[in-house]
Amino acid sequence: MDAPSQDINLNSPNKGLPEHMIDVPVDTPAGGDGVGVLSEVETEELKSELIKVEDEIATLRQVLAAKEKHAAEIKRKLGLTPFNELKQNLTKGWQDVQASNAYKGASVKVEDLNKTITQSEVYKKTTATLSTAGSKTSSAISSVGSVLSRTLGEIKESPTFKSFEESVGNLKAKVIGNENNAKDGYQSPTATSPTAEEKLPQDSAPF
Repeated sequence: MDAPSQDINLNSPNKGLPEHMIDVPVDTPAGGDGVGVLSEVETEELKSELIKVEDEIATLRQVLAAKEKHAAEIKRKLGLTPFNELKQNLTKGWQDVQASNAYKGASVKVEDLNKTITQSEVYKKTTATLSTAGSKTSSAISSVGSVLSRTLGEIKESPTFKSFEESVGNLKAKVIGNENNAKDGYQSPTATSPTAEEKLPQDSAPF
């Protein structure tokens, strides 16, 4: 008996199969994309279903556009401008943040940190140092003001200042006296100058 023949073609799809299975048909995917070949009836059914779904999508878009238009009209009547909507959204968002557990936990941590800092020895020493420095600065300014006031008072009471003050007073009196004398000795030219008739001699009187 002859030995059974075997397919030795390495690229053959029947490689390694027994002889009684070589002639069994195998369905190969169309195009190798894992989708089987559709019959004409299945293709027509899918096309009809696709058309139906696209029509429903178009209808839903029209309904959504009409609803959005109606909502915009209602907002206009209520006076809800885009700015007011943004403000309300921000306010609501901030309230949601404050109500969140993360925000509450962070607030507690900040409060604890603030207490820890204010109760620390370093903070107390720094506050005391700044307070002392402020008090010393205020005292120094007050001392300078007192010294200046006292110095000015001493200068006014000094003989040199009094002598200078008397000299200025005498000079002022002399200036005022000279002005008064000049006013008393001044005579109006029209009052002292002779008139034209007085200038004419008696001998030159017309006959």
